[in-house]
Formats: sequence, structure tokens, C-alpha cells
Amino acid sequence: MEYISVNQFAEKHGVSERTVRNYCAVGKIEGAFLTGKTWNIPTDAEA
Repeated sequence: MEYISVNQFAEKHGVSERTVRNYCAVGKIEGAFLTGKTWNIPTDAEA
């Protein structure tokens, strides 16, 4: 599976990076996981 960054997801969906991080933290983006301090988001994930 391929992953994108918070920045790439934010640009793709027209939301802020902070919003994406919050979505990841509460489990709103299925399949997202932390590696250290970096969120990895599946390329096909929806908000």
C-alpha cells in the first residue's frame, strides 16, 4: 500500500494540515498511522 503525507492529503481535500492531523488522531481517516511524529495516510483514504 502507498501512503501520502498530511500536507498532500490536505491539498487534495482542501482542508488545513491541522484538520488532517486531528482527523488522524481521532480515527476519522481509516488506515492512517503514526511513524514517530509523522502521519502516514493511505493514498485512497477519504475524509
